[in-house]
Amino acid sequence: MDPSRFEALVLKHKDSIYCQMARVCGHREDAEDALANALLLAFKASAKLTSEKAFRSWLCIIAKRVCLRMRSHPSFRATMQYAEEHDLLSSDAKELELVILKRCVNEAIEALPKILVSVYRLCELDEKSVIEAASELGISPAATKSRLLRARKLVRDHLDNSICGQ
Repeated sequence: MDPSRFEALVLKHKDSIYCQMARVCGHREDAEDALANALLLAFKASAKLTSEKAFRSWLCIIAKRVCLRMRSHPSFRATMQYAEEHDLLSSDAKELELVILKRCVNEAIEALPKILVSVYRLCELDEKSVIEAASELGISPAATKSRLLRARKLVRDHLDNSICGQ
């Protein structure tokens, strides 16, 4: 693969892969290290990639393996055990989980067809009833409910199948 094309693909996908690494590794710094190592390995093996469409999945697999290798290393486990015993991770880990979850949900909502986004936002995020949302959108409550059910299913499916779903 051409190095400039590789770089373009990395720029396109690095943020979502970083989010996965933060979730798998548990910490931002470890995620950064895992992503850097994965990018190096991927660049060295880029000639083996047959389809650019598979780039994100391919890089995710490499990065996840790097992170899992890091986590299984004895020195990493000892450090994590010490940090957990002294409550050094709890607030940062919770904050990171929340950031990752918000990003994943926003990606899932953005992936919805336009006709479903407004219904989902009104009912799920703004906590309006189906009747209120129907009135605001100028559609029947039955159509609103149908769209909401489809939107919920698509969001669930997206989260289950995305890198956020693990």
